[in-house]
Amino acid sequence: MTEVQLHVYDVTNSMSVKANNAIVQLNKLMRDGMGVGGIFHGAIQVYEEEWSFGYCENGSGVFSCPPKENPMYTYRESVHLGTTTLSASDVAQILTEMSREWQGCSYDLLSRNCNHFCEAFCTRLGVDKLPLWVNRFAKTGDAAVEVAGNTVEKLKQAKAEVVSAGKVAYRFLFGGATSSTVSPDPEVADSRLSGSNSSRSRRE
Repeated sequence: MTEVQLHVYDVTNSMSVKANNAIVQLNKLMRDGMGVGGIFHGAIQVYEEEWSFGYCENGSGVFSCPPKENPMYTYRESVHLGTTTLSASDVAQILTEMSREWQGCSYDLLSRNCNHFCEAFCTRLGVDKLPLWVNRFAKTGDAAVEVAGNTVEKLKQAKAEVVSAGKVAYRFLFGGATSSTVSPDPEVADSRLSGSNSSRSRRE
């Protein structure tokens, strides 16, 4: 048995000192002033080692470092998540499995980041979940992306329905006509109906 800690860092790995300072100030306002979250890196300490997840082109994105000493970020605070009943060897086996599952190239800021890894790791350890404020930025952003995605799909569906309705109307109006000057090739008309949206579709 051992205690499990979440170590929270301000994300200050920008090459710009000004940008890093802005993030620290934003986190102070959002976390300390309003209590709603911020832009944080999370890591889990278990059996005297800190584990987290990040992007890399090849191999696992799971990595370790001494507790509270990740050199890429600025340590902020720690949260006690409970005590795991798993042995050190059990935890090592979990980390071996998760190292295969969490490849560095699969990292995504909004849907598969360090805090998502921490949440999955905590579930395996049988301890408390992360406080909501730790990953609220990503979850809020992910929800916005999902809403935007759904809106795009609805627009595409609506355009398809407009095109389909146009085909039906065209055939209804010109289906009985015999003159080619009055009734052009339906395929040509279909392409004209969809053609007006082709450049817009490519942008989406």
